[in-house]
Formats: sequence, C-alpha cells, structure tokens
Amino acid sequence: MKYISILRGINVSGQKKVLMADLKKLYHSLGFEDVTTYIQSGNVIFQSSGIDKNDIKDTIEQAITAKYGFHVPVIIRTEQELIEVFDNCPYEEAKIETNGTKIFVTFLQSEPSRENQETLQQYVKAPEKLTIHGSEVYLYCPNGYGKSKLSNTFLENKLAVSATTRNWKSIIKLCELSGR
Repeated sequence: MKYISILRGINVSGQKKVLMADLKKLYHSLGFEDVTTYIQSGNVIFQSSGIDKNDIKDTIEQAITAKYGFHVPVIIRTEQELIEVFDNCPYEEAKIETNGTKIFVTFLQSEPSRENQETLQQYVKAPEKLTIHGSEVYLYCPNGYGKSKLSNTFLENKLAVSATTRNWKSIIKLCELSGR
C-alpha cells in the first residue's frame, strides 16, 4: 500500500536538520519501497506491506530518534486519504489560486474533540477561513500564513492534537507524486 508520511518541525531555522537523501535511505532500511521525498520539510511517499498506520508511524519515529537523537512527530496518510484531502477542500479559491500559498492543510494526528473545534472557531477572523474535516484543518489565509494567528502551534494548542501544516502547492505535488 502507498503511504505519505508528513514530518513535523524538521529543517526549520537550522533545527532538527535532516537531509532528504538520508531520510530516504532510512526509510529503505526500514523495508519501505519506492521511497520518494518532496522538499526539505519532510514529505515522504513510500510503499509498505504494513497496514497499521500507527505501527508505521511508530517505526519511523523510533528510527528517526535512534539515528538523529531527537524526536520528530510523524503523521501518516494513505494515498487514498491524501486524494480525499485534495478533493474535500472547501474553498473555491483553491481552484483559482496560482501560487498555492494562501490555502493550507493542517494534518492532525487524530480527530479533535467537538468542544476544542468549537473553541478554535472563536479565533478565526475574516477574511481568513478555517474548516475542520475529520483529522484535517483547511485554512484560507489571503493575507499570508505568516501574518495569521492560526499557526500550526496555535492549532495544536487549541485542538490538543499533534499537527503539521502544508501549503496547497505541496498538497498538489504530493498528490501528483502519489500517482494522481
């Protein structure tokens, strides 16, 4: 089965430095096949005969900790789940946006509680938009993600769930690399 692993917090401001070529070798050493990486933020597409996403996640996290000496949270999606992320985008702006840097998807480790979802909505201020769909948060930040209060860390704190965020351009490319 084809999976996409999305690593949180590597290669940011010189912290938790991981070369993609080394990460690719690490995945191969774990028995994964057809390993492809995309950009330095830790997006890896691979094949695995394993079917339990939590086991795969734990295996990758443990291997990274053993090799690099620091913990990196890993979020796993199947190829079909990633396609659904793309298909479920609630924003028409995604169809017309050319640079892919105003729409974002925050991948959550698990679905947040209804109470936490409702609390988070209080912080969304127009013209920004935020939609939670299962274990993904769709963000529209027309003034730029860097100016938004809705950062990855903010969402993690309000939803009480580990998360990592990618822009729409990355989502499109990961879908393409996955075979769509």
